[in-house]
Amino acid sequence: MKDPGAPLDPALMLQAYAAGIFPMAESRDDPEVFWVDPRRRGIIPLDGFRISRSLARSLRRVPHQVRINTAFAEVMEACADRAETWINPPIFTTFQRLHATGHAHSLEIWDGAALIGGVYGLALGGAFCGESMFSRRTDASKMALAYLVDRLNLGGFTLFDTQFLTDHLASLGGVEITRATYRARLRRALDLPASFTAPPLADAQSVLQRNSQMS
Repeated sequence: MKDPGAPLDPALMLQAYAAGIFPMAESRDDPEVFWVDPRRRGIIPLDGFRISRSLARSLRRVPHQVRINTAFAEVMEACADRAETWINPPIFTTFQRLHATGHAHSLEIWDGAALIGGVYGLALGGAFCGESMFSRRTDASKMALAYLVDRLNLGGFTLFDTQFLTDHLASLGGVEITRATYRARLRRALDLPASFTAPPLADAQSVLQRNSQMS
């Protein structure tokens, strides 16, 4: 349902996500957005993220550094840099404003001065709504998700929303739940005092060790 008359401002976005609804655009050039409320919702259980042997090797062997919130706009631009994207100017601009007020965050994978992968999303209480991720090197987006799940666990989050379930996310432990189940989990998570920025930056060995303890 397109809503060209409603401004896409930060307050509207926060209200929508708190209700379990999120915006998308038909394309990067479409000035309008439509609101999505999936019947089946994708999530990654925070105690069920799967680190495969190949991903574990990448975490150990690929030269990289992890940072948070140092290149939010660049992460969004990289996520939108594909043939088809739902990230249009209203969504891009509104998320920049949400980032400036501490609601939206990025986790970035760097190799020196090169940004090679990352993910961004919106934090509401103990819920993290993942929006998109990108990779410029093999496994870089998976590495970003591994560090993100570790950070969410350390920060007190209980819900990692991926909106939809793809084969890629399913291979990492993603599952589908019903709309009603998602909303119930979201309501519980919204009241939690979680923090995205409080946990210290982790190294690969710590992420692998903590993940094996949860598995």
